[in-house]
Amino acid sequence: MTKANLQFVVFIIGIILLFSSASKAGETPEVFSLEKTIQTAINNNIGLLKAKEKINAATAAKNASRANFFPTFNAAYQYKHNYEEISNRLLGITTPEDEYVFAASVTQPLFAGFSILNSYRLAGLGLDAADLNEKFVRLDIIYQASRAYFSVLKAIKIQSVLEDTVTLLLSHENVAKSFYEVGMTPLNDLLKSQVELANSRQDLTIARNNLEVAKADFNNILRRHVNASVVLEDVLDYTPLAKELGYYIDLAEKNRLEIKLADLQIEMAEKEVALAKKDYYPTVTLSGTRYQRGTDWDVDGGSGISDPNSWNISALASWNFWEWGKTCYGEKVKKSQLQQAKLNKDEIIDKIRLEVKQYFLKTKEAESNIVTVQKATEQAKENLRISQERYKEQISTSTDVLDAQTLLSRTMTNYFNALYDFKISKASLSRALSMELIE
Repeated sequence: MTKANLQFVVFIIGIILLFSSASKAGETPEVFSLEKTIQTAINNNIGLLKAKEKINAATAAKNASRANFFPTFNAAYQYKHNYEEISNRLLGITTPEDEYVFAASVTQPLFAGFSILNSYRLAGLGLDAADLNEKFVRLDIIYQASRAYFSVLKAIKIQSVLEDTVTLLLSHENVAKSFYEVGMTPLNDLLKSQVELANSRQDLTIARNNLEVAKADFNNILRRHVNASVVLEDVLDYTPLAKELGYYIDLAEKNRLEIKLADLQIEMAEKEVALAKKDYYPTVTLSGTRYQRGTDWDVDGGSGISDPNSWNISALASWNFWEWGKTCYGEKVKKSQLQQAKLNKDEIIDKIRLEVKQYFLKTKEAESNIVTVQKATEQAKENLRISQERYKEQISTSTDVLDAQTLLSRTMTNYFNALYDFKISKASLSRALSMELIE
């Protein structure tokens, strides 16, 4: 390849890379709303996929248990070689040297102390528990996605507040420096401005790191790359809680999945008690068998085989009526476990009531703070404006301006903390009510 050709190839590759990078830079980043965030988290969550597989396993277990109601079929083929042929002068050959037997049987359980029915019902309850587990996982995903969404928004707002603070303090430092240079203010004023600016820059660095951590957590919950771009729709409006505490406690007792699961565990414990009683009863089975015998592999009779084809039907009842209290003690174990399940439900209800009250009060607290701080924000902005004007006129000191700026920064931070803490607390209350969203 000539030098001119090589230069031409390099030029073409450079053009391609340039357009490729420009295309990537011009790509519109994916914007997530709260609904899209939740749906993406649900679609990508491994825990939910595992919960679905548990449902599949429980369904198979129930179907396997149902098979116990039906007859079983069995076939056996046997070859036996005897030491020698046994014959009798009157009867002829009674035992051939080689004997082949084919037997086909069918067995139908008639009664097993209600164990077959109770085992099937127990498997059905296991399937119900697997369904509840999937709902548990789904609710947790919705809560985690909501919390991550609002945490990112809160971190963005706090970073923005601190960026504005640094900008204003930098402007104030310039004014203080100008005043100091012309001898209008002492060095102390300038130093205070520079110290506050340094502190605010440090706070801004921390806020930026907090935002990066919040974005990484968001991406992790949605199973995106940890460094993927995070662009969210802002949510500044809020809907106050419309009901009182009693309403939410009653709603939790009605909807909470933990209570439904506790009821299932009680039912399962009751079935376990019934299963423990099965040995109080006999077991009855009906079976039928057809035999074919012969001296060759085709089991079609032969010397010494008087009747190559035969069949029988039998009913068998068996009963272990004395096992030194084993069945009785086994029943007591299951009854104790049943009582534990009932007590566990009472304990769960008590914890749920407390949990709902805590999240309710936390949500109401944040709701109250929003209203309070919202009013104070405008007052803090006006206070800063007045302080800046007075400082320019040398009526007030640099300390007054710095105090006003710190007050505004703290007030704005408190407002966004209250707003997004309210939304996160509301999501927590929704989870405590076993609801996806509450209004």
